[in-house]
Amino acid sequence: MSKTIETQIEKSSQLVAGLRKHVGERGEQGISTQEIAEMEQALQQLREANAEVDRLREELSPKVKHMNDVLNGVKTAYADTKKMLKGYYPQERWADYGIPDKR
Repeated sequence: MSKTIETQIEKSSQLVAGLRKHVGERGEQGISTQEIAEMEQALQQLREANAEVDRLREELSPKVKHMNDVLNGVKTAYADTKKMLKGYYPQERWADYGIPDKR
C-alpha cells in the first residue's frame, strides 16, 4: 500500500469514527448518517481498489525485471554487433547494415 493511500485511509477512518460518535449533536447543521455511510462505502472502495493495485504490482514486478533483463541482452548484442561492423566496414557502408551513426 502506498503511503499516500495508507495515510488517507487512516485519516478518513478516524473522521468517520468521530462523526459516528457525534452525529446526534450536530443534527441538521452537520453530516447525516447517510453521508457518513457514503463516506464509509467510498473508503471501502478505496481499500478494495488499493488491494487490487497492490496485487497487480506484485504480478508486474517480476515481469518488469524479466523485460529489463531481456532489454539489457538486446542492448549488449546491438552494441557488440555494431562495434564489430564498424571495425570491418568503412563509414560509407554502415548505413547498409542499419547503422545510422557517423564517426
